[in-house]
Amino acid sequence: MPLSLDDLRRFTVARNFPKPLSLRRALARMGFVQADPIRAPARAQDLILRHRVKEYHAGDLERRYAKLGIEEDFFVNYGFVTRPVYELMHPRSESSVLWDDAGHVWTKEQAQQVDSVLSFVRERRAVHPREVDEYFAHGKITNYWGGSSNATTHLLDAMHYRGLLRIVSRDKGVRTYAARPHIEPIVDEDGRRARLDALIDLVVRIYAPLTTPGLNYYVKRLRYAAPQWRDLLPDALQRAKDRLAQTSLNGVKWFWPAEEKPRRKSPDDRVRLLAPFDPLVHDRSRFELLWNWTYRFEAYTPKPKRKLGYYALPMLWRDSVIGWANLSVKDGQLRSEFGYAVQQPRDREFKRELNAEVELVREFLGKIE
Repeated sequence: MPLSLDDLRRFTVARNFPKPLSLRRALARMGFVQADPIRAPARAQDLILRHRVKEYHAGDLERRYAKLGIEEDFFVNYGFVTRPVYELMHPRSESSVLWDDAGHVWTKEQAQQVDSVLSFVRERRAVHPREVDEYFAHGKITNYWGGSSNATTHLLDAMHYRGLLRIVSRDKGVRTYAARPHIEPIVDEDGRRARLDALIDLVVRIYAPLTTPGLNYYVKRLRYAAPQWRDLLPDALQRAKDRLAQTSLNGVKWFWPAEEKPRRKSPDDRVRLLAPFDPLVHDRSRFELLWNWTYRFEAYTPKPKRKLGYYALPMLWRDSVIGWANLSVKDGQLRSEFGYAVQQPRDREFKRELNAEVELVREFLGKIE
């Protein structure tokens, strides 16, 4: 029987919220979790994991980072990747990796700075950017946004992206770095193809089902994960379209992992308040196709122009995203405001489940100060 839009909607929801696992096992299953520094009421990575990890509490990822076998790095966006995923993307030294977001490559002088900083980090095993800045006094430079930042911090960021350094911890939100052991480059064509195919399969596993524009978009984003192979992405995209399961519905082609079968089972009665970057809602075009309204992330929108709120959390009820919530902590209390795309459901079960979800958020946040 051909799939309907209702089938795809249920499939999307069901595959995004399997049975919760331990943190380590959930990360292994996901491969990548997007990060964002805004805390409203918690950071995006925590809001994403709370639905997929048993008894998860805000900050658990950061507290346990050193023992989880994960790395902070750039995949299709910045976040946390498992070590196997990290090794698929590196070394990035095979190409002229960007010195900064403006597209500049390292100058000879900057390359010499890199060698000096790397030797310094190796001697001390782990360093705070302040230690490096005090030792080398690189001064200030203009960053991509036009402001002033420590040249040392900028250099460390670039070295981390290139794979010369890894983040070992954070000190009050500031990254601390250690040297990364050398990773041999992939020189044969078959090896490069295999790695790109694996990266695309991971993208699809995280964000499926994807429309053709959605698949094209996420594969194009892999130029940040593996800039050394960006010229190979068009062929890798075509290979993916040939091997993935797919269907056409109302003139739109959809793709998902070949081993998965869309489920038609009824969704559970849970209300879930999602991070703006949750895989379920990340693809805004797909969001509109599945739920027939427009969700926008408005944290950087001027307040008078906001329609949903500063950090509106999409509200999933059964298999439909029906509205949003704005949660904040004030005077030690969790406060909530809700909005709806059409109207608030009148089901008694909805009210009960919404109250239960707010209580779960309160427990997830722990002691509110």
